[in-house]
Amino acid sequence: MQVISLVLVPLLVSVLTLLLHRQPRLQHSVSIAGALILLINALWLLSIVVRQDSISVAMGNWPLPYAIEFVADRLSAIMVLITAALGLGVLVYGKGMPESADASPMTLPLVHGLLAAVCGTVLTADLFNLYVWFELMLITVLGLLIVHGGLRNLEAAFKYFALNLLGTLLFLLAVALIYGATGQLNFSGLAEAVQRPDLQTSVPVYAAMLLTAFLLKAAAFPLYFWLPASYHSLPAPLLALIGGLITKVGVYVMLRMMGDVLVGLPEMYYQVLGWLAVATMISGVLGAAYHWDLRRILAFHIVSQIGYLLLAVALATPQSGAAGVFFMVHNILAKATLFLIAGIMWRSAGHYDLRRIGGLYPARPMLGLLFLVAGFSLVGVPPSSGFWGKFLLVRESFIQGHFIWGAFALAVGVLTLYSMVKIWIEGFWKPHPDGRVATVKTPAMTVEFAVVFFFVAMLALIAVYPEPLIQYATSATDMLWSREIR
Repeated sequence: MQVISLVLVPLLVSVLTLLLHRQPRLQHSVSIAGALILLINALWLLSIVVRQDSISVAMGNWPLPYAIEFVADRLSAIMVLITAALGLGVLVYGKGMPESADASPMTLPLVHGLLAAVCGTVLTADLFNLYVWFELMLITVLGLLIVHGGLRNLEAAFKYFALNLLGTLLFLLAVALIYGATGQLNFSGLAEAVQRPDLQTSVPVYAAMLLTAFLLKAAAFPLYFWLPASYHSLPAPLLALIGGLITKVGVYVMLRMMGDVLVGLPEMYYQVLGWLAVATMISGVLGAAYHWDLRRILAFHIVSQIGYLLLAVALATPQSGAAGVFFMVHNILAKATLFLIAGIMWRSAGHYDLRRIGGLYPARPMLGLLFLVAGFSLVGVPPSSGFWGKFLLVRESFIQGHFIWGAFALAVGVLTLYSMVKIWIEGFWKPHPDGRVATVKTPAMTVEFAVVFFFVAMLALIAVYPEPLIQYATSATDMLWSREIR
């Protein structure tokens, strides 16, 4: 029941907040309470998993592989925890900026539906239900795009829907073919079935279809165009949640499938994935360097950072997997923090365009310092949390002899620094283009600052004490790669 509650609680809160759409104060109170309960349950689950390594629940009392199974191990538990923590933080932050985050009574139901979808995705142990949870993510994000953009955002919503629909159709087709060939959809059954001699020619084809769908969901090169085309239109608090989580879930599923289910794929798959990781890094960071809108810059950096996570999957060792898990946790926190800071910058200056703002540091010195910590973490400047994540990935690349991959990972970090410096100079350091510094001296926003400060504190804690998270990530991926075929 502990595992199932992590899906049922946000689903129930989604329904309750929908019923309370005419009572905004009560709606938001129920929303915050639900997010807090989800976080408590996630912490409880983590404590259980640390002691027992993994727990599973088969719904309906049906025998496997027919039952709907949820499995929580160290890898899924940390993803659920970071999802719950980010969800609560964003909802509390949105309370301080209601006009940007909660303008529609449909926002909170959709947000909790999204949280349920993410938790369901990382906990499910069934390929078809993985598809179902992915589709719930698609629907909720599409709903948020429409709700917060109206007619002017239809183009962005259409791009998001159309391109992700292609991934959906490919995913569903792969599920059907896999079930027809193996008679299995449960991960445990699939892990055994794909080793059959008669499937050694067809399994790589099915795996290629699945991985293509996951790459699209993760916004990897060359399938990433939907992300900067749609995400920039959302309010910053929602971007922190969506941008921090959705693409990472795609990489998480790839890590899970290639480490635990689709084992023994041809070496070519990993080589292709490695070069796609490099291309994703480069295309994302160049897009960020080109743009001036804060949301577009940070959206392109989502793409760039996904490249590092794909590199971890491509290296395909417990060490690279541990580096990927560490980097994923760090990146979710860093990316969400930067989007939340962008929201405060917009609230203070009235624009997301760096060319139309300036002088924020004299008006908001603490905000400037918080941005530097989060920005340097994203870049990987020593001794930030991002430094440890990139160090582990680059080291593993060099150990395996993939020097070009590692070199590109280092070079992209330098270009990421350029984007962060551009934001600092244009938004904080240079004078306001109109010379009206007083326009940004609005009253302090304690709620938003408190949330941002908390996330920055988490980044600083990981930077100063990286070893506990490294050890946890190592144990999580050791379990994944060393698990015997069941």
